[in-house]
Amino acid sequence: MATVRVERTEDGYQATNDRGAHVVIGDSTEVEGAFTPVELLLAALGGCEIVTVEPLTAQRGHRMVRLAAQVSADKVATSRLGTITVNYEVELPEGDDEAADVLAKVAQRVHEKYCTVGNALKEPMKVDQTITHQS
Repeated sequence: MATVRVERTEDGYQATNDRGAHVVIGDSTEVEGAFTPVELLLAALGGCEIVTVEPLTAQRGHRMVRLAAQVSADKVATSRLGTITVNYEVELPEGDDEAADVLAKVAQRVHEKYCTVGNALKEPMKVDQTITHQS
């Protein structure tokens, strides 16, 4: 099970995982040093793809010199995103004529089948909510 805690802090909001890592969340793009919730969603998708693609290409003997992804989406309504686009930015290893093909095939499989975040975004998913009162 994956769990994060999101809470209000003195100067905004923060998400923390069980390992103690945290990220600052802001309610708009005007909060310095913070991600908006939508940016975190895009980062989760890009992170999921990259951390899955990179070791799979390396295991096949094709370690990219540089591998990054830019993930973007337009807001099409108040609480709706349009199509999310993942654009890989890659520097291929010099002299490796197969690297581009291997990367393309691995990235496509990861995008279609193996990225948990991407799969969650593609399929309708149940999201429950509970409220715990503390005295």
